Amino acid sequence: MSDQPQDKHQPFIDHLIELRDRLLRILLVVLVLFVCLMPFASEIYNFIAHPLQERLAGDVGMIATEVTSTFLTPFKTTFIVSFFIAIPFVLYQVWSFIAPGLYKNEKRIAIPLLISSVALFYIGIAFAYFVVFPLLFDFFVGTAPEDIKVMPDMRSYLDLVLKLFFAFGFAFEIPIATVLLIWSGVVDAKTLASKRPYVIVGCFLIGMLLTPPDIISQSLLAFPMWLLFEIGILFGRWMKSSPKDKPAT
Repeated sequence: MSDQPQDKHQPFIDHLIELRDRLLRILLVVLVLFVCLMPFASEIYNFIAHPLQERLAGDVGMIATEVTSTFLTPFKTTFIVSFFIAIPFVLYQVWSFIAPGLYKNEKRIAIPLLISSVALFYIGIAFAYFVVFPLLFDFFVGTAPEDIKVMPDMRSYLDLVLKLFFAFGFAFEIPIATVLLIWSGVVDAKTLASKRPYVIVGCFLIGMLLTPPDIISQSLLAFPMWLLFEIGILFGRWMKSSPKDKPAT
């Protein structure tokens, strides 16, 4: 049996049609999840807001500075959560689209990397929610002047936590990117390790750009990124580079 990609001679228009169909499937799944979750929009938002709500003093809570915020903010939250839940299906559709064009040795590594990427994305979000948010909001609420009541706007809070969710979710993909670089032969593990000082500086720069302007949240993103980079190098060293499959002549 040939190891050539299955779609080598597939017309370009067929690729576009298949891409359209897979995008429509993704949209349909997200919309179905959204419709199912919409009755629980308030509960979902309250769960997202819990790390800050429990740190606000007494009966002080969040406020809505816009008339539409009380509806649109939980609406937006529910849609984003629906997309997060659908990520395994989204990545499966991406895999199904590109798999016919891969060689066998590429497929063997792609499947575990696909599963790992989904797991790491969810771990990154969980790390942000259960570890970063409590420390971050303790700091912000605790440093407020004595006569100032902390009453965050619900829309601004959602924008902040979504930014942090995406930042930590994608940051936790660093081992996947590192392994792919080593496996593909773009760079070897030794060369990557030699660039460690630049990587550490880069992690803090990314932390500065993607998190609020405080050293706590920046460090809580930068240090895990550096650690994940080291883990990626470790796994990359374990992998034995195999020669690329070549098309049959």
